[in-house]
Amino acid sequence: MGARFTIAGGREGLLRALLTALAVGLGVAVLAIAASVPHLLDERERRTTARQVNTPLEFEQPGHELQKGSGTLVYRDASTEFRNRKVGGALLHPEGPGAPLPPGVTDPPRPGEMVVSPALGRLLDAGDGKLLRERLPYRTAGTIAPAGLIGPSELFFYAGDDKLAPGDGAVRIDRFGDGEPGPPADGGVVILVVLGCVILMLPAGVFISAAVRFGGEGRDRRLAALRLVGADGATTRRIAAGEALCGALLGLLAGAGIFLFARGFAPHLTIRDVTLFASDVTPAPVQAALIAVAVPALTVVVTLSALRRVAIEPLGVVRGAPARRRRLWWRLLIPAVGLALLVPSTVTVAWSPYYGPIETAMVAMGAALLLIGVAVALPWLVEACVARLRGGPLPWQLATRRLQAGSGPAARAVSGITVAVAGAIAVQMMLSGMQSGHDRPGGSVASWSRLKASYRPGTPEEINAYTKAFRATPGVQDAVAFVEQYATVPGKEHSVTTVHVADCTVLRTLARTGSCREGDVFVAAEKDGDVDTAHRFPPGTALEMDGFERAKERGTPAYRWTVPASARIVETLPGPTGDHQFGILATTSAIDARAIPDARTTVLARVDPGDRDDSIERFRNTAAAIDPGMRVWRLGGVVKENHLAAVEEGMTIGAVCVLALIALSMLVGTLEQLRERRRALSVLVACGTSRATIGWSVLWQTAVPVVLGMALAVGAGLGLGRLLLALVHERVRDWFAFVPLVCAGAGMIVLVTVACLPALWRLTRPEELRTE
Repeated sequence: MGARFTIAGGREGLLRALLTALAVGLGVAVLAIAASVPHLLDERERRTTARQVNTPLEFEQPGHELQKGSGTLVYRDASTEFRNRKVGGALLHPEGPGAPLPPGVTDPPRPGEMVVSPALGRLLDAGDGKLLRERLPYRTAGTIAPAGLIGPSELFFYAGDDKLAPGDGAVRIDRFGDGEPGPPADGGVVILVVLGCVILMLPAGVFISAAVRFGGEGRDRRLAALRLVGADGATTRRIAAGEALCGALLGLLAGAGIFLFARGFAPHLTIRDVTLFASDVTPAPVQAALIAVAVPALTVVVTLSALRRVAIEPLGVVRGAPARRRRLWWRLLIPAVGLALLVPSTVTVAWSPYYGPIETAMVAMGAALLLIGVAVALPWLVEACVARLRGGPLPWQLATRRLQAGSGPAARAVSGITVAVAGAIAVQMMLSGMQSGHDRPGGSVASWSRLKASYRPGTPEEINAYTKAFRATPGVQDAVAFVEQYATVPGKEHSVTTVHVADCTVLRTLARTGSCREGDVFVAAEKDGDVDTAHRFPPGTALEMDGFERAKERGTPAYRWTVPASARIVETLPGPTGDHQFGILATTSAIDARAIPDARTTVLARVDPGDRDDSIERFRNTAAAIDPGMRVWRLGGVVKENHLAAVEEGMTIGAVCVLALIALSMLVGTLEQLRERRRALSVLVACGTSRATIGWSVLWQTAVPVVLGMALAVGAGLGLGRLLLALVHERVRDWFAFVPLVCAGAGMIVLVTVACLPALWRLTRPEELRTE
């Protein structure tokens, strides 16, 4: 019978059912999205692990190398960057018919061919990808399936190379998915995910609780009529529960539709190069079943709780007297426990940027308790504030007297706003704080036009060729190349310097060497004397280069070398990047660079700032032509698209949408209150009170709880955001993140009041004084 009242209750009943289904559906969709986060992370981790490879050969113990066979494959990472976006990739050389295939690839690419992700294929076909096409001189022979990609917008490729052999970064493998586990998730990302789930779920629960109260006054009239025709109190409560249950079931269907529609936008969401497949946004079956059971159960519990203090009689409904004053101590206990969970976390993670299960649980529980504390403290705050209001203009007195008579419904409606706004402010502070220097526009730092590349140790002829090739690259203003490695003085702690090996032409660009010929060695000292290289590592110093722990694990002996007594102390010069290369400068015949463990060839370059972006890509093209494994990075940091700013803007829009939905629920609640008070309002008008006075009273009646709730939300949101930024060792960059939300709240007050005015004029007509 309750379901029939919901569906077949006329136009008003159908409208009420649609509003309830929409509100519950939005809450269900939000809960489903939050419940999808674990599955989303698991799927990304599974795909990431599935394409990892074994530890590179150069780090294995001697004698443990994998031998060539029919089921082996030589693999070498060939990742690069293009327009500040990572382009992942690898070179493959199958050594037999049973060689393993990467996930998402059905046939291995032949030499000179490559298989690409759909996003990379589109980029290569576009005009903007011309320079990247020059860097990847392979014919596109296929597409990588989603199983081999982390996200739909990932740029990734596999290319065939029959000249590939183990060594110099290449590794022989017999399977994929056997790599070392990746590093723990970054603390800031963990906190954002956890906070996002908390912020999504708490307002959803509040919103669902408010939604099932729609149409309370009309429901009470129906229940009174049922008592008149013979139903007892228990029967009426069961019918009311049936109405709520029917609305919840409709809301579940609406929520499923909203969720499926919303997750279709997942591939278009990008956060620091992280994209999502729509199929990843799927709640686990257990969690979906829990939502399907918990939401209807919550609606029934809320409905029965609302009827607890209502006496439904055959001739009307009598509501119980107001409850005793709300107590504050237990309301403050909840956020106090949340603070106790968050503050120790600051001490715990001060030693590490990563989060484990314990830290994650502490952050989640602390943030949830703080936001719950905001919601439960609001009713006390509204009651305590309005109880002290006296006097004032007539509209103000009407509004405050109404709130003093019963502030519970208003506080419940506003609690959803409070939780949503507090959480949104905290997330916005996190996002703005995490926008570090590498997310700023590239033109703000001059060093972003300076590059550094690293490669295996080269011969003198190779280094000279590298330097000429880079200097000949269009847009490159200057470039030098040299072999370098750290060196220590045996038996002395903290005595570390750097040995640079290059020909005289390069050394002259690094220091004032004067005359230089093969076999010369120089000790480069800083001009102002801050780095006293000349006295710490004078000629005749014995040095040791052991490659640190990696070479020791392989059993590679340390390389010992003594600075010759003929070495001259020289003054350094700023290189192409503007930095001084302190330490030992040796010509190529003075030291055997190939014998130094883990030595690297370093290239320093400066490109034309006026054509910086294209010049950087041409530099990378030159590096890839030398060897696809050469690493290139900017010395000023990686300039990324400001995705966090876009997410911050999206969060603001989402919060405003939540405010609009809650404003709709407040509008429905205010209209029902006006209908309940229509006789009292009509009497006021009949006695000479103007409708404008009553309209202003409705405005103040809406404004007072909202203003108090927004003030509480701003304080809680700023405090929570500051605590969470401390967890990731970031500073607050925007203390005024709450301004757009406060403005939206003010606009919501005006809109609710204006929308109520037509009904108010109608309900205050003299005809409303008629009664039976």
